[in-house]
Amino acid sequence: MPTTYTLVAPCFFGTEHTLSFEVKRLGAQNVRVTDGRVAFDGDASLIAAANLNLRTAERVLILLKTFPATTFDELFDGVNSIPWEDLIPADAQFPVKGSSLSSQLSSVPACQSIVKKAVVKRLQAGHKTSILPETGALYKIRFSLRKNVAEIMLDTSGDGLHKRGYRKNATLAPIKETLAAAIADLGFVRRDSVVQDPFCGSGTMVIEAAQKAMNIAPGLRRRFAAEQFDFVPASLWAEERQKALAAVRPDAAFEGFGSDIDPAAVALATANAKLAGVGERCHFEVRDVKDFTPQPQAIVLTNPPYGERLGDAAEAAALARTLGQVWNAAPTVGLYAITADADFEAHFGKKAAKRRKIYNGMIPCQLYMYFERPAKKA
Repeated sequence: MPTTYTLVAPCFFGTEHTLSFEVKRLGAQNVRVTDGRVAFDGDASLIAAANLNLRTAERVLILLKTFPATTFDELFDGVNSIPWEDLIPADAQFPVKGSSLSSQLSSVPACQSIVKKAVVKRLQAGHKTSILPETGALYKIRFSLRKNVAEIMLDTSGDGLHKRGYRKNATLAPIKETLAAAIADLGFVRRDSVVQDPFCGSGTMVIEAAQKAMNIAPGLRRRFAAEQFDFVPASLWAEERQKALAAVRPDAAFEGFGSDIDPAAVALATANAKLAGVGERCHFEVRDVKDFTPQPQAIVLTNPPYGERLGDAAEAAALARTLGQVWNAAPTVGLYAITADADFEAHFGKKAAKRRKIYNGMIPCQLYMYFERPAKKA
């Protein structure tokens, strides 16, 4: 009988339901949605599948234990009770990272030290050795203290899942790939969609839409920490990679168009699209937003420059105004703009059909959704 793991996938606040649909599509069991994360159950093959296929998750963690911890002794005992010797080899590297919020154990460095000590003691006893050289594979341990409840987790991803392997450099204020993927989902990008972005930067929004439309698994071009874990066999990774490759839809009719006033950004976007395997479907050009030509059938996905992000609030308002004038004169089937500008609708010149609060990192933003074409004047 395969071992069942409880997995936790953190995500941007506001994108939880998008992630939950992704997780369910992978066949996960007992899916639970809470603020900023989705928890679910599955076997070792799901660890591989989740890392390879989830577009909107930040990482995939194995939840090993949850317990109350108001003292260092409680924290030590809880961590020490986990059978680490079944998970971590005697020569493994096992750094500890964590966080504490609204808890009596508020010192993160002190908690890190206690967690590390508890793991060391358990591994020494379990492997019957006094020496743990930490020269082997990397097993990152994470802890979270929230309102005096500790969660102890093992990180299966390594680098965050937003690191797809195609974006070698970024423009001044890039949007994370995971957030762009969520916006593509909320914008109902399909295999035959046309997507435009008049503020394309390094191309992330258009590239993520293209990968979604063509069903290219976001993790195909990178490696994951759990590929070195003894309890996730290499054969499972090979099998899940083959499944992901077989699911790619090269016949999708998707086309993406991005433009930006910065020639360096456009060159970077073009290079990134090629690295992402969607270079033939994504077209980028140097163009000012005032010269943007919306295509009637297009979905516009964009992250307009805004004051908190790039410095000048007045300039950001002017750009939003110009975008609104251009789009309202020639509306498309939908426009989805994420911005921290609370007055975006006023600047854009039209009230959004829907809004959704989403955090871009630590910045509270709104996704303004325009998806009903106004009636033509007689």
